[in-house]
Amino acid sequence: MLDWIRTRLQQGTRTSRFPRDGVDFPERFRGRPVRDPAGCGDGCRQCAGRAPSAFLKLAPQGGGLVQLDTGACLFSPEEAAACPDGAITYSRDHRMAASTRDALVTPTGEVELARALEDRTRKLFRRSLRLRSVVAGSCSGCEAELVALGNVVFDLARFGIQFVASPRHADGIVVTGAVNTNMRGALERTYEAVPSPKLVIAVGACALSGGPFAGSPEVAGGVGDILPVDLWVPGCPPHPLTTLDGLLRLLGVIASGERGGSR
Repeated sequence: MLDWIRTRLQQGTRTSRFPRDGVDFPERFRGRPVRDPAGCGDGCRQCAGRAPSAFLKLAPQGGGLVQLDTGACLFSPEEAAACPDGAITYSRDHRMAASTRDALVTPTGEVELARALEDRTRKLFRRSLRLRSVVAGSCSGCEAELVALGNVVFDLARFGIQFVASPRHADGIVVTGAVNTNMRGALERTYEAVPSPKLVIAVGACALSGGPFAGSPEVAGGVGDILPVDLWVPGCPPHPLTTLDGLLRLLGVIASGERGGSR
């Protein structure tokens, strides 16, 4: 017992404080993509065709202007390299979860961050959530990051958010994966089993847009094609802090429009 106590004291506190400002990520970290319009040449239309995903899209107003779809981004070097002028880069900002799918499609990559639930629903949850995970056809990358949220470093439970085994005990579902044809029925039945009011949280590029499988007849074009989504968390996979930041904004722990954290 004394050895155990001595070891615990030597280890100290391992849980990280929720970041108020930025995070000192490793150099290899790729955060929210950004585009510098001033750095673009005349080849925007060609850039959209060179990207290995649906990350770059032509603006609906035409003119050959490109928009960044953060919800479809795979956060690969090849996507940024699709612009030969180097106008597209990855920032170090992990905060990019949004309340709507449209908020993730912008000319510069700037995202309107998630807003808090309406007062009545938020008072019902009382800043706590019980969530059921649904893996709807995934490579397991997003699930690995969700599991990391429960470890001693991120400690999701300290914010009153936990994953539960049954949808009947849940306030909502967290969906990962491209929603393939074999999992669609299971996803819909899980959603129906959650008592109302219920939340749907889409995590990862596959759940948001189909990811690299977008356009295949075997997958949906995102969870939003099937269920109403309350929180969209981009990433391939999302960093645990990206998901946590979105959840805390949804619960109103972080005020709308605030870029930093509260703990």
